[in-house]
Amino acid sequence: MTVDREQVLRTAAALLSRKATATMDEVAKAAGIGRATLHRHFAGRDALVRALEDLGIREFQMALDAARLDEGSALDALRRLIAETESNAALLGFLFTENQLFEGSVNEGWAELDARVSGLFQRGQEDGDFRIDLTAAWLTEALYGLVGSGAWAVQSGRVASKDYQFMIAELLLGGVTRRSVEK
Repeated sequence: MTVDREQVLRTAAALLSRKATATMDEVAKAAGIGRATLHRHFAGRDALVRALEDLGIREFQMALDAARLDEGSALDALRRLIAETESNAALLGFLFTENQLFEGSVNEGWAELDARVSGLFQRGQEDGDFRIDLTAAWLTEALYGLVGSGAWAVQSGRVASKDYQFMIAELLLGGVTRRSVEK
């Protein structure tokens, strides 16, 4: 039987993003393979999480590139980014929260991607599109949280997949869009 390694990783990400303490047995069961098969592909939990991190970084890099963050307004770029995260939302949700599974420094690849997203929010603030009373770092974290939450809500059937983009964009932009104060 041929094992689709990427599918195993996506299944593991979906499980671990909801249950960080899941055992390798639980990961194997969720992926529909035996524990021995899982261990042939990933020597242990640390190897599995590292492989998830590598896949997640590659997927997020592709989403950022496809979203063309430097084109058009920051608002439009953010909407494109949200759309580009949809197909990999469970994996990205894991990536955004996996720092709890490791001790030590942040992955260099992740730091570069994080800087790109934060740069998008900074540009939006400079252009007057986004609130300036919230830091770009906080807006970045809010986006990550909503992508992860959106993935979980779709996975659990609480939200229709067709509503993923709309719900994330509307909630995030409703909170970051600069509003004039009327007196």
